[in-house]
Amino acid sequence: MEKTLSGTIDAVHAVGERLAALQSPAPVPATGLAEAVAAFRAVDGPAAALLRERLTALRPSAGWHGEELDGDVPAEGEWWVCDATDGAVQYLGGLPHWAVTATLVRDGAAVLSVVHAPLHGATYTALRGGGAHFDGRPIAPTPRTLQVAVAATAQPPTVAGDPVARRRAGESLTAMLGGALAVRNLGPTALQVAQVGAGNLGLFWEYGQDGPNLLPGALIAAEAGAVVTDATGRPWTPAADSFLAAAPGVHAEALTVLAQVR
Repeated sequence: MEKTLSGTIDAVHAVGERLAALQSPAPVPATGLAEAVAAFRAVDGPAAALLRERLTALRPSAGWHGEELDGDVPAEGEWWVCDATDGAVQYLGGLPHWAVTATLVRDGAAVLSVVHAPLHGATYTALRGGGAHFDGRPIAPTPRTLQVAVAATAQPPTVAGDPVARRRAGESLTAMLGGALAVRNLGPTALQVAQVGAGNLGLFWEYGQDGPNLLPGALIAAEAGAVVTDATGRPWTPAADSFLAAAPGVHAEALTVLAQVR
């Protein structure tokens, strides 16, 4: 598996380098959704094709699951779950907060993950049972209390059609603002969850089903030593309708805060 990990790192680096070269520091001049989507697909499509080509060569028997808006993660067999441009909104806006992600899933569980943020020069990796690393160095969450923790959150694409998840997102934001040092949305979901594992963030939470986007960071955070559950404290799975990753000293406090959400 180490050889597969090394090849995956090379693949996401190649894709990230190509995307970074194409990104303008100025926002894409799109005045409507259709125009923005077309502009994004023009760069994301070739990047996704390159990522698929490189990873298929590494693991020819693995299937391909590259559509981030499809909330289902295959429960059987071996699959690549990838996002060539995780953080489309930021990418189109000329911002640096985006990443290339690749996760190898076996029978519904992530066994290998790479999250690479090209414009940050940062690469997070994990192998199931093998720990997590940042640019090759082992990482771990930072011990702290919620009062001095930066909490991060996001809203998955599925929230748009899920009124319950939208309400929970709003209520949890209000609750967390009263408990954490600060609340931020720093861009790509996978990158923020990985940063919990590295100790940069105290926790990340989210409401709504978002399995493919959460898988890469979830494995990295868990292997680093963070506690990964749903928002009620139950073990997280890609089918869960909420997510919480937190440093061990923060997790219990975060659950208490999120218990205020109906």
